[in-house]
Amino acid sequence: MVITPILIISFIVVFILAWLFIKTIGDNKWISLLLTVIATPLLYFYLFYPIVNIFSSYHHQKYFNAENWAEYPELRFEMMDQLNNNNQLIGKTKAEIKTDFGTAEWYGWDDSIKANSKDQWNYNMGFKPGAFTKDQECIELQFKNDTVVAVKTYQLEKKFE
Repeated sequence: MVITPILIISFIVVFILAWLFIKTIGDNKWISLLLTVIATPLLYFYLFYPIVNIFSSYHHQKYFNAENWAEYPELRFEMMDQLNNNNQLIGKTKAEIKTDFGTAEWYGWDDSIKANSKDQWNYNMGFKPGAFTKDQECIELQFKNDTVVAVKTYQLEKKFE
């Protein structure tokens, strides 16, 4: 566990709330303090932390790795922030993309030709974690002269039956 300012502040908040609640049980301050010290980590890791993770959309970010891309398709969204922020895909050829990402999972629709275009490669990136996440993350690579000219991320609504 990495100790960060947010962790310390949230521990302090949980400690104060636990202290205020346990203090109402009795007048002995030393027993209340001892119970609060024992209860704080339990309340933090079994109540506060899970609730924060359910309602926040935080996810780990990883560097792109072609092996992990192929082996763990449900975790691809963790790698895409790094690729998008650094524009590492712009200028790559179709052969390089095929080596790193594999063949396109589906082709994007092109209104100018009224058909799926082989110059718009789409990949599924999985679902971001969260209780209310129902959108599937996707990425579209647009090619011109067999070179990536644009990268677009979008979400598809997944309907669970």
